[in-house]
Amino acid sequence: MESNSAPSGHHTVTPYLKLPNCARLIEFLKNALGGIEIGRLLRPDGAVLHAEVLIGDSIVMVHEAPPNWKVKPSSLYVRVDDVDGTFKRAIAAGGVAVFEPADQYYGARVGCVTDVAGNDWWIAAEREKLTLDEVQRRAIDYLNARKVSASVGGE
Repeated sequence: MESNSAPSGHHTVTPYLKLPNCARLIEFLKNALGGIEIGRLLRPDGAVLHAEVLIGDSIVMVHEAPPNWKVKPSSLYVRVDDVDGTFKRAIAAGGVAVFEPADQYYGARVGCVTDVAGNDWWIAAEREKLTLDEVQRRAIDYLNARKVSASVGGE
């Protein structure tokens, strides 16, 4: 792989959310996830041309999608210290609960909230250090206990 050409503070892959209601989304990210707005450019009509929000050690870029663009919500996985507290803040900031926080077979506590722009935020904290083999065994046990098929298409 070639050397990382990302600017300082950015990772090789950076989420870039191009959606309507970006100003509202930025406020959600700040209130729900403790995001810090590090920059915002505006279009002449006042809509967000480009903004960057620092969440933990990661930057999320946002852009107000023009009306003729198809909306493409995303699913993001954010690691936090306090899943339950972050989940509650996300709901208070206007998020909608998808999945209440619970301990998972793969060693994490996880909850999911849909934000004001339709993105799912999987809020997670690692509880156990597991090997891939341990997670695989637990996944099979989990699926067998629920009689869920792990094959493609649920067959």
